[in-house]
Amino acid sequence: MKKLWGGRFKQSTDALMETFSASISFDKRLYACDIEGSIAHCKMLARCKIISSPESQKIQKGLKRILRECEEGRFQFSDKLEDIHMNIESRLREIIGPTAGKLHTARSRNDQVCLDIRLYLRNEVDETVKEIDRLCKTLVSLAKKNMDKVIPGYTHLQRAQPVLLSHHLLAYVEMLLRDKDRFLDARKRINVMPLGSAALAGTNFPIDRQYTAKLLNFPEISHNSMDAVADRDFAAEFCSASALLMMHLSRFCEELVIWNSSEFGFVELSDAFTTGSSIMPQKKNPDAAELIRGKSGRVFGNLVSLLTLMKGLPLAYNKDLQEDKEPLFDSADTVKVCLKIFNDMMKSTKFKLLSNEELEANGFLTATDMADYLVLKGVPFREAHEITGKTVAYCLDEGKTLGNLTLVELRKISKRFEEDVSEHIALANSVDRKNIHGGTAKNQVKAQISRLTKKLK
Repeated sequence: MKKLWGGRFKQSTDALMETFSASISFDKRLYACDIEGSIAHCKMLARCKIISSPESQKIQKGLKRILRECEEGRFQFSDKLEDIHMNIESRLREIIGPTAGKLHTARSRNDQVCLDIRLYLRNEVDETVKEIDRLCKTLVSLAKKNMDKVIPGYTHLQRAQPVLLSHHLLAYVEMLLRDKDRFLDARKRINVMPLGSAALAGTNFPIDRQYTAKLLNFPEISHNSMDAVADRDFAAEFCSASALLMMHLSRFCEELVIWNSSEFGFVELSDAFTTGSSIMPQKKNPDAAELIRGKSGRVFGNLVSLLTLMKGLPLAYNKDLQEDKEPLFDSADTVKVCLKIFNDMMKSTKFKLLSNEELEANGFLTATDMADYLVLKGVPFREAHEITGKTVAYCLDEGKTLGNLTLVELRKISKRFEEDVSEHIALANSVDRKNIHGGTAKNQVKAQISRLTKKLK
């Protein structure tokens, strides 16, 4: 098969090299972006009288036919034609003849592929943001439904203080909304039109880059042709935002795996997102959560792969850049499917209501409240901390909890304890006293829900 670039070559490409250098197996997914960019480029060439209007119409008609073939699964992709650009141009030549060769006037595959990736990523960001919004709305809805559920809050995976389950869920909404902001911010730098940069130096033809940008809905064009074709920082930024998002999902999944265990028993995951054991009939394994947690690693790896790819490249284009697409595509695919699975898993998850007895059984969740109580009685905090620590030690020795100590026992430890101490260390009161902006008190959580609901409209 004759190469479209083969004029100066005397030998045919080595067979293994041909397979080795081909990217069509993965960059064929860019067909719609490539055709969209080519149609816009073609219109611009006609507008600038670089090609005739009839030639432009003929090329556009051929490109639209190829688009239909791709969409219907009838297009025959070939490794011998290397990449999506050559595959489409070769097919265009079959359909309309030599006129197809005029399409590539005033451009290179170098700026063409940059355009394709930017168009692709722009769409991926939009889809990812939609999925983030869906998940956030689900979590806010769950927070509304579980306002009466109190769970232990943890530090170092040790029971620390009581919090509303709703408060805990909303913490992840805040993280996810920052992830959303990172994607939208990255979109600003993705949304720059590189076409017209050609191979690296620009083009001799009097093209209208602004017109092409307008056709493709780009608010800005690139300002340096070498930078436009040589850098992939916008792709790395997308992978970075993806990695941070997956880190947050992974943390949440870790908690769900723990909470779903017999030892914790805070949640029950749906059968639809769990699996059984091939040997142990009683098992119900949290596979969806574990897989999302595991897939975070490959997204982290994709970011490192892309950064490593870029770190030693001189200006301008190098064939190394062909390796940017697989990690990029993988991150985009992985993030979207994980968001969808996670959202559906959360919708079907049942949260269990823990009794005060279960909450008070261990962990001394209101110990900080006891120390604060003593501070209110005029005891310096460090002294109050020590008194409370001694009280906890007494409970451990006697097999008691803070809630079932008698006033007589408490006063043996410190005379600063009075009858109202029981009110201060009650679980419900502990939660409601955290009545500051961002706290876990019920009215503060309601305010969080209200703010987030408005933000997610």
